[in-house]
Amino acid sequence: MRALSALLVSYAFPPVGGAGVQRTAKLVKYLPEFGVTPSVLSVSNPSVPLRDETLMADIPSGTRIRLARTLEPGYATKQVSWKAEAGASARPVARLRGSVTGFARRLLVPDPQILWLPAASYALTQELLQHKPDCVLISAPPFSQFLLAPALRAARRPAIVLDYRDEWSTARNTYEMLKSGLARVAGEYLEERVLRAAHVITTATQEFRDNLLARFSFLKPDRVLAIPNGYDPDDFGDIDSVPPSDKLTLTYGGTIFKLTSAAGLLDAVRLLNERSPELGKLLSIKFFGRIVDTELPHFAGTEALGVERLGYIPHERVLATLNQSHVTLCLLDAVPGVEGIYPAKIFELMYLARPVLALAPEGALTRLMHAHNLGPVIAPRDVPAIANQLSNWLEAFRAGHAPERGAGYDPRTTARYHRRALAGEFAAALERARDVATGH
Repeated sequence: MRALSALLVSYAFPPVGGAGVQRTAKLVKYLPEFGVTPSVLSVSNPSVPLRDETLMADIPSGTRIRLARTLEPGYATKQVSWKAEAGASARPVARLRGSVTGFARRLLVPDPQILWLPAASYALTQELLQHKPDCVLISAPPFSQFLLAPALRAARRPAIVLDYRDEWSTARNTYEMLKSGLARVAGEYLEERVLRAAHVITTATQEFRDNLLARFSFLKPDRVLAIPNGYDPDDFGDIDSVPPSDKLTLTYGGTIFKLTSAAGLLDAVRLLNERSPELGKLLSIKFFGRIVDTELPHFAGTEALGVERLGYIPHERVLATLNQSHVTLCLLDAVPGVEGIYPAKIFELMYLARPVLALAPEGALTRLMHAHNLGPVIAPRDVPAIANQLSNWLEAFRAGHAPERGAGYDPRTTARYHRRALAGEFAAALERARDVATGH
């Protein structure tokens, strides 16, 4: 392919922590191998819950990164407001403040990060004038970044790629902090506007792509490309770790929120201990990552049942910890729109040699699990079935047999998900966008 330059616009970028950061960071790392020179526009004062400085190791020295300030309040201030809005405070003044804050938040459509757009727009203009990139790739969420696309298209430069890491319609209808009537009504209109401005669209799943094509008939199928998330072997180091011999260890790495609720699993642990207390003593379940306040009640009393909440740790340590487990966990609760989703973490679990227990409804994740024989899949709220699976594993473990990935698993089938290979697909998408924009 011909050499080109690409500006990647992403609010979520190192040292911001969390799974969504990986997609853009790995592009910056690997795109140069495909003739693409990447630069980055991100936020200087992100209002986010997590930071992970170790993720900066993926960013080659000399990468041009332009940062723009957001007008959002700090994340701690947001949390206080959310708790007050939810009525968590007994103080009338706090509840009133929460109601006012909640009303203001619902006016920030499509998301609070729209307060980054004034500075981001100015910084983007400076990038276009000073460096003239061939392409601009905007990766979302937050989806307010997509609103930069119509102005870019009106200026007739450069080529525009919109990258859906998540599905916008699911976010505005499901995510606790984005749901509002205004967001639902305005979101559909805004999404159509930005899609009409794009030259190429990329999605993290085939299901996202299919839904976009079904909802927006003006989209041309050859300009909507599904490029999944993946894994990077460089992140894993030594993956020959040995799990403990005294307890059957299951580990989850990632955020627990409405979409990834552990409620069914935790109820299954309670049921297991009611049925077989001696077996229950052999079980250890570790949760690494943030657990939002609304999900914490599900964990009540589970510490005595072998469940540990260990908080956020750097990405590289999470992978090492996952590999020290007998079984890794992938969770998706039964909420509207979840059938088109699989968590980005599944590809890193795929690369490890451990079996995966997926608790998810029928959809993209279950199909991926079955296609690669990664492990058992159970409906997320089928408490008896989850308890039975744990019991069977514990019985075998007590007899000296640890869980193993199914005989049908073939590691050669996962090569497509190497972050280097995926960067090649993105490079082709960027070139396709340039060709569309220039009429070739």
